[in-house]
Amino acid sequence: MSSNVSEAVIIGGGIIGCATAYYLAKAGVSVTVLEKSQIGEGGSSRNGGGVRQSGRDPRELPIAMYGVEHLWPTLSEELGMDVEYYKKGNLRLAKTEAHIKILQGLTDSATKKGLEVRMINGEEVRQINPYLSKEVIGASWCPSDGHANPLLATLAFYKNARRLGARFITGEKVIRIKKIKGKARQVITEQNCYEGENIILAAGFDSNPIAGSIGIHIPMNRVLLEALVTEAQPKMFEQMLGTAEADFYGHQSTHGSFVFGGSSGIDAYTSDYDRPVTNSMTASCICRGIIRYFPELATAKIVRTWAGWVDEAADHVPVISFAEEIPGLILACGFSGHGFGISPAVGKLLSEMVLEGKPSIDLSALRYDRFKAKI
Repeated sequence: MSSNVSEAVIIGGGIIGCATAYYLAKAGVSVTVLEKSQIGEGGSSRNGGGVRQSGRDPRELPIAMYGVEHLWPTLSEELGMDVEYYKKGNLRLAKTEAHIKILQGLTDSATKKGLEVRMINGEEVRQINPYLSKEVIGASWCPSDGHANPLLATLAFYKNARRLGARFITGEKVIRIKKIKGKARQVITEQNCYEGENIILAAGFDSNPIAGSIGIHIPMNRVLLEALVTEAQPKMFEQMLGTAEADFYGHQSTHGSFVFGGSSGIDAYTSDYDRPVTNSMTASCICRGIIRYFPELATAKIVRTWAGWVDEAADHVPVISFAEEIPGLILACGFSGHGFGISPAVGKLLSEMVLEGKPSIDLSALRYDRFKAKI
């Protein structure tokens, strides 16, 4: 067999691609992963590390719940690397009555799906996390949520996939997918041609032009988000934090630094199109919000900032789907800034789609053609 032919070709070397490669290689499938830059260079290494079920759209909630129940608790042991997973809960914070209304709606829809999550008042919030200010008047509380280290989790999936025989090729920009006899069969890059019985497109926002080469369009925007890391602090809390409007998130890492993310609202208009670049206004904007939530962090020093692109689907939930008019093609993109927490489960489901022809969880609500007008 040619070195450029494998049973599965994965386009995209982020955590979704690496996790899928791992589960396929574990099942004995030959895999080639093509990545235009470096492994995990996109959103996989530029996110807040949230492993949450609360605050999710009901369409993707079953995936998140499956991952928290079956995969995340034993992932460090399975992959032989500590991915710094903490299952210590998630507080989504409210500072206004409008925020309470948003969180109540999310909580009600999640409990209907069987998730243990409830609304709590400001005093209950501070019993869980005494460092929060009096401005927080309530929150949703999901005790089974948590966080992990994105860099380590991506690296762990990558290393184990390679150990099991998966082939990773970096610096290989995919130009298009080519059909042979009506079936997606070849992946054409700037340098080479790769063939596979199954092609999995998991390249973030770059998935759109590649899918477009065979007539598929997924409504997505490329949105810039920024984050910052503080110097190490004394241990304060282990929960994952978010807000009702999803404009702020953060947690304290294993070694004490805080990872906080947010937006100034102008990020998408100030960054170079090809490279995600931080803006001097965003970090100060995030910090003003942090101080109002956590007065004790007012003097903490920022050691670095970063920016990353989000492949934001039009309805803010991912596309995980066969492309039925093009046999052999599977789509996995549009994760809208919350793909890390579901990445092990998505990798497992994508491997099932290759191995068994269908996933073990109903993904019909995440079909690629849900955006088309119904006639």
